[in-house]
Amino acid sequence: MDKDTVAALLPLFDREMREGVRADGPGARVERVERAGKVVRHVGADAGSWNGVVWSDLDEATADAAVAEQVAYFASLGREFEWKLYGHDLPADLPLRLRAAGFVAEPTETVMVAAIADLPAGSGPPEGIRLLPVTDAASVDLAVAAQERAFGEPREQHRKLLLDQLDSDVPLAVVAMAGDVPVSAARMELHPGTSFVSLWGGGTVPEWRGRGIYRALVHHRARLAAERGYHHLHVDASAMSRPILERLGFVGLGTTTPYVFVP
Repeated sequence: MDKDTVAALLPLFDREMREGVRADGPGARVERVERAGKVVRHVGADAGSWNGVVWSDLDEATADAAVAEQVAYFASLGREFEWKLYGHDLPADLPLRLRAAGFVAEPTETVMVAAIADLPAGSGPPEGIRLLPVTDAASVDLAVAAQERAFGEPREQHRKLLLDQLDSDVPLAVVAMAGDVPVSAARMELHPGTSFVSLWGGGTVPEWRGRGIYRALVHHRARLAAERGYHHLHVDASAMSRPILERLGFVGLGTTTPYVFVP
């Protein structure tokens, strides 16, 4: 993508994926609040679902009150929540204000996008690997097992997301199998009414890294997205996945940092 195209994607991303965000599952809702300052928050179906602020339009005069309002709101629900802060969000000192309010920053990721039409041709999974669509509870178990080995931590919230996605008309998750052993898994989220599909959760167990599985999972999901009329892929990339995505033609739009508040 040329520089002008990349520059135009950031406001499109903000408008479609943040300000216009939709609820991510049954029982969840999106609320647009303009009392103390303009904020869009996602309220999960329960405390175990994702809760957070996804977009804001604040300045020095409104930021502290808006932050306090969100803290009070989620505390009234008894829920931990995340303020998903982007590097271009205003005011410029919003990170300091969030920390002062008791938020804790998690690792910063790079917001990366790619035009599906510009991706290099995929060669399929490496020898000895087959890709299994996640379509039932048994394949959810396989995907979660791969994720837990890849990331070295329990993934129960990920399991809930995968189970919630089973009623989609297209398999939104995929697990890479080496024989009967799950070695990698990833999922995607479709965003109807936008040009974007988000890719999430790509993780490969240590002994299978560096063999092209991650790339194969990206191409698999890109093909499904293109078949349904989407034009762009979006990833919040870690330092590990960023170089792989850059080689596939993804470009960085900026950064995002989760700021987490625990009541």
